Amino acid sequence: MSSAETRLTGGHVPESRVPAGGAVPAGGPVPPAEEQASLGQLVGELTEDLSRLMRQELELAKAEIRQEATKAGKAAGMLGAAGFAGYMTAVLLSLALAFGLATFMGLGWATLVVAVLWGIAGFALFSAGRSRLRQVNPKPERTIETLKEDAEWARHPTK
Repeated sequence: MSSAETRLTGGHVPESRVPAGGAVPAGGPVPPAEEQASLGQLVGELTEDLSRLMRQELELAKAEIRQEATKAGKAAGMLGAAGFAGYMTAVLLSLALAFGLATFMGLGWATLVVAVLWGIAGFALFSAGRSRLRQVNPKPERTIETLKEDAEWARHPTK
């Protein structure tokens, strides 16, 4: 008997639900056969639940991969900036050498200082980009963990 039926009947068991002997079973009244779920309905519900679970796992995997791709993109941007800094270093060192040899002082030495600063900036960007790239994990760890939990539940659904 549902809680709504209990409220409507004041806790009284309707005659249609009382067994022939008049006694109500210990577990409560037995639902009519049409209210009991058939095996086909149970299999259908199980299939629907598994389908929903797989869709949710797929969405979780997509979200994790998207997050890791964002981190990889940022690290790649830093490595690109380090490449540009390296290029500028080569250009400025070349200019410094040319001006240094041409004048033996003055403008060439100033250009050399700028080139050294670009070299330091390039090294710092490269180091930061490399360390961030090492932090990128291409495996969707949370998805793998929940799939393991789902497999364990499927093997032992009563635990």
